[in-house]
Amino acid sequence: MTSTTELLKGAASLFPDEVVTQAHVRHLELPSQAGRFALITLDNGFDHSKPTTFGPGSLAHLNEALDQVEREAANGEIVGVGITGKPFIFAVGADLKGVEVIKEHQDALAIGKGGHDVFRRLSQLAVPTFAYYNGAAMGGGVEVGLHCTYRTISQAVPAFSLPEVFLGLVPGWGGCVLLPNLIGPDRAISMIIENSLNQNRQLKGPQVHELGVADALFEGADFLEQSLHWTSAVLRGEIEVARPEVDRGEAWDQAVARGREIADGKVHGAAPAAYRALDIIAAAKDGDLDAGFQAEDQALADLIMGSELRSGIYAFNLVQKRAKRPAGAPDKSLARPVTKVGVVGAGLMASQLALLFARRLEVPVVLTDIDQERVDKGVGYVHEEIDKLLLKGRVNQDKANRLKALVTGSLDKATAFADADFVIEAVFEEMGVKQKVFAEVEAVVPEHAILATNTSSLSVTEMASQLRHPERVVGFHFFNPVAVLPLLEIVRGERTDDASLATAFAVAKSLKKTSVLVKDAPAFVVNRILTRFLGEVLRAIDEGTPVEVADRALAPMGLPMSPIVLLELVGPAVAHHVAGTLHQAFPDRFGVSDNLGRVVEAGKRNLYVYDSGKPELDPEVAALFQTGDVALTEEQVRDRALDAIAQEVRLMLDEGVVAEAQDIDLCLITGAGWPFHLGGITPYLDREGVSERAAGGRFLAPGVASVPE
Repeated sequence: MTSTTELLKGAASLFPDEVVTQAHVRHLELPSQAGRFALITLDNGFDHSKPTTFGPGSLAHLNEALDQVEREAANGEIVGVGITGKPFIFAVGADLKGVEVIKEHQDALAIGKGGHDVFRRLSQLAVPTFAYYNGAAMGGGVEVGLHCTYRTISQAVPAFSLPEVFLGLVPGWGGCVLLPNLIGPDRAISMIIENSLNQNRQLKGPQVHELGVADALFEGADFLEQSLHWTSAVLRGEIEVARPEVDRGEAWDQAVARGREIADGKVHGAAPAAYRALDIIAAAKDGDLDAGFQAEDQALADLIMGSELRSGIYAFNLVQKRAKRPAGAPDKSLARPVTKVGVVGAGLMASQLALLFARRLEVPVVLTDIDQERVDKGVGYVHEEIDKLLLKGRVNQDKANRLKALVTGSLDKATAFADADFVIEAVFEEMGVKQKVFAEVEAVVPEHAILATNTSSLSVTEMASQLRHPERVVGFHFFNPVAVLPLLEIVRGERTDDASLATAFAVAKSLKKTSVLVKDAPAFVVNRILTRFLGEVLRAIDEGTPVEVADRALAPMGLPMSPIVLLELVGPAVAHHVAGTLHQAFPDRFGVSDNLGRVVEAGKRNLYVYDSGKPELDPEVAALFQTGDVALTEEQVRDRALDAIAQEVRLMLDEGVVAEAQDIDLCLITGAGWPFHLGGITPYLDREGVSERAAGGRFLAPGVASVPE
């Protein structure tokens, strides 16, 4: 049988570039003469900007530290063992860079087994063990603490989670087995499944304590000192840690059933990780740790060798790394300061933008519109949203007052924008209207001011063509809802200069948005792909495919919503308008649905009614439809839609709309909410053979978002 040391040595040979975490052991006397204590500190030698992770080399160091404290505990030299992290970071889990290079199932199995073998030793020492969660803890960082006898957490911990399912894995070093047996299956499923599938929602220190994961909560300033005092009291018998009994009856099965409902609602069976985690949690009901850990090892290995995880890691790297260094962005030193922002329009989108600019830039923001009632409504919306933030505790009273004071309205553009550095328009999506607005704004703003347009499909170059200074016009396309979707498509017109573009990127960064540089091409990236894909679904309906068949066709992909629900969210009128714009540009590929046109003419905002609790075609909409007699199957609709997407992606890359396929994937993840298990879209098109069938070849090299060959 392979020893843990040999197992880790073999795994480390696959991963020579690991940033190794050391496990330093120091000894101290506990307060109140409770005895000599061994404290292990996890530290990779870098500051908090490079968080501590567990690769095979790191696990080997922890294993050596545990060899030492195991001897000391057996010899009666210590009364307990603690484990904590470097300042601000406890540990953030497995090193994903190592996972990417694994080619063989047996090597993947070694990752799970190695982690279990090391972490489990914390529960098998001759003395009690204590985890002190002093900072951010995720994945394996959370799990190493679950193997300890007791846990404390700092009130200042900003992020605590088991994000594995979000990426396409399971918590595979004890999380699926130990957590439900500690806090109960329902709470465990909230952490492992629900939070993970809700865009990897993080918990803060007090929430972790409230859930029962940590036994004690202390202030951040003297967290370790307080934890050691508490440890002393526990070891001396002054404090007894009582934990509620876990219900292993029907409540366990109900919790797992709730987890399956959540998974179905989010990924629709399209990605296996959540279901594998739920299977392990279901089996953990009997408390058999050995069987549970073996199931975690097997699930981890299977998923590591699967396409969904490789796509998930690819997507994670896009969002975490590529998004921070936008391809093609000019030198940031060219950016001009922005000390006042103008917003033309005071409708819902304009008001959302005003709120975002005020919150993130903390500079004066002034809204203008055609009458006082609209201006008052727009400013009122912003003030109401700030009040909601106050009620939720997201801002204090002083900050709320300051933010409200920053947002004002005016009917006079000349006065409002005379000292503005950045003016964005969010008016009706019609070229003539936008050109008129920009002409009015250019006449009153300073020479250096940037003119930005939130257009979703119109030409930025044409919009700027009648101005004296077209070089300062940029596309600045947000996605709705602005507070939720991170993407900002930054569009360079033909005359846009580097300083204006650099300023746009600097503002985007201050707004905490993911910005992607896009060529001035019809509908840019997200709307072009969504319109092509929706167009194929609508064409199938127009030809005679039943609406419910066409709408179910894409379900196996696990998209956040079905095509018709997406159409309702965008709004039939907006979708019809964008389709018209793209039909003008590319009439051979983008059609305009006459049926959708009739829905818009009739003033219908929704195609479905929900009277029975589930979506059904509105009879009034059905009466408007005129269809042919060619009914496709779900698979035929899906193939047609996917072929169209692949073809469009290839054309966009050939046209230079973005730098690389990675940028299209980043746009779809952050602007349309397309899931990590698809990797955006191109990894999915590659692995399903659609790229080769419809676009002449793969979009990504083998081994990128797939198992290396």
